[in-house]
Amino acid sequence: MTTLLYTAAFLTFAIGIVHSVLGERYILTRLFRRKNLPKLFGGTEFTILTLRFAWHITTIAWWGFAAILVLLAERSLSFHSISMIVAVTFLVTGIIALVASKGRHYSWLVFLFIGGVSLYAAVT
Repeated sequence: MTTLLYTAAFLTFAIGIVHSVLGERYILTRLFRRKNLPKLFGGTEFTILTLRFAWHITTIAWWGFAAILVLLAERSLSFHSISMIVAVTFLVTGIIALVASKGRHYSWLVFLFIGGVSLYAAVT
């Protein structure tokens, strides 16, 4: 079972990379060439940023799941370890949302809150 869980963790991590790289190359780039994208906040820049962020955030979430699969393989799941994985996953997501959108996409507030609460739970 351990080998299978490590394999699943590896594949989950790898599929995240493949999803981001191939999605960017073959889906997002082609989509963004279209002339009829919705114009949010006066232009298509925010629309493109939001779609790109939503696409790549999936990879971050999958990497969090990969970390959980590693803990399952090692039989070291605990409240602390799961809380830390959730905290790191959401803090990274929030920081990326904040930086990438220059604070204009308010999801960063929610992601950082979730990450902060999870971190607080892990350390108390």
